[in-house]
Amino acid sequence: MLSANDLAKNFDESKPSYNAQEALDEANRCLYCYDAPCIKACPTGINIPGFIKKIASGNVKGSATTIMEENPIGASCARVCPTEELCEGACVLNHSTKPIMIGDLQRFATDWAMKNEQVLFKAGEKNGKRIAVVGSGPAGLSSARELARLGYAVTIFEAKEEAGGLDTHGIVPFRLPKDISLWEVEQVENLGVEIRTGTEVGKDILAKDLIRDYDAVIVAVGMSKVPMLGIEGEDLAGIYDAIDLVEEVKNGNYPTEFVGKRVAVIGAGNTAIDGATTSVRLGAENVKILYRRTEAEMSAYDFEYEFAKQDGVEFRWLVTPKRLIGDNSGHIKQMECVRMELTEAESDGRKRPVEIKGSEFLMDVDIVIKAIGQTRHHQLIEAFGLEHNGGVVKVDPKTFLTSHPKVYAAGDVVFAKGVGEAMAVSAAQQGKETAYVVHQQLKESKE
Repeated sequence: MLSANDLAKNFDESKPSYNAQEALDEANRCLYCYDAPCIKACPTGINIPGFIKKIASGNVKGSATTIMEENPIGASCARVCPTEELCEGACVLNHSTKPIMIGDLQRFATDWAMKNEQVLFKAGEKNGKRIAVVGSGPAGLSSARELARLGYAVTIFEAKEEAGGLDTHGIVPFRLPKDISLWEVEQVENLGVEIRTGTEVGKDILAKDLIRDYDAVIVAVGMSKVPMLGIEGEDLAGIYDAIDLVEEVKNGNYPTEFVGKRVAVIGAGNTAIDGATTSVRLGAENVKILYRRTEAEMSAYDFEYEFAKQDGVEFRWLVTPKRLIGDNSGHIKQMECVRMELTEAESDGRKRPVEIKGSEFLMDVDIVIKAIGQTRHHQLIEAFGLEHNGGVVKVDPKTFLTSHPKVYAAGDVVFAKGVGEAMAVSAAQQGKETAYVVHQQLKESKE
């Protein structure tokens, strides 16, 4: 039987960083385009030719600064961004050889900054204004950092015991080790930003107190837990929430009950892929992803999908669970599934799946992992009295101002289903933009 220590080795980062020579060789391939399409393809607008040229000239600190200037979570994004769809996908060298490995070069520069304990930015001169940020994920960290650089006293309120949001807790460690995101948190704290972890707004501090005590509030709480499947037998032992499972291994806890077991993951987004690849590394004998639509409709990134297939994860399309069946001890042993077919498109553009009557079948399983999206923070949103649509906060698209004149919102809390969710880089950019709007509006109100 494998021990937790044996399993821990499976969670080492799956891809090595460039060494100095590899980074230099790759940087020298760049054409340093004047009208660089890679910059336009980056949601945060990093000066990509600029940071690559600095690597080529030996100025690695300058390279890291250029990256982090535009993207406060640039070290994390170097590992988890879908670069082949963004900057690398836009590289002009796609038409002749292969694109510059921008993500790997970004990782090299930011890894150097981490290893050499570089402090890249300074706080601005204090202006006497105070800002509260609720949530310390990509959007919250980005807005807090920019505001601190503009001279604001910023306090982040984070319900969990460690800051960093999705990057710290929700992305598997073999793709994004926790110390990477915690370094980005540290860069923000170095600017004098106070981060109150273990502080839940609505429980440990009231929303109305934040509105009263601060000049502006930015709500950047992301999303919450995976919802229930809503089928019989969901109370059986052996049912996992994919987000909780990833967080558990991210915290260094490696459950041994997966060893030699048959695992079924319900869903086909990035979180489902993480649940599946985590199960493989925890020693599962067989891992299947079940999705009620087809490969064409899955929301996981292409590189995530390929990664899972390389790990031996099987995919079952047009299948959904209908009932979970337990053994005498109350542990799951089988799952009744039904086959689906697609009909007319729904509001999000994807075709609607419907059951094929009489197509039920049984699948032997030991563990089921739920990964069918995430619920919203309804209670917190309503505590601020914000207008929302099913937990998606309504904001002015230009100012990110909510229905409350002192409250702004950014990140997944304002992204509707299928619109930017799970893109840490998009949330980071929105956090930056929100900070600039808050600064402008408070400056104007003072005048």
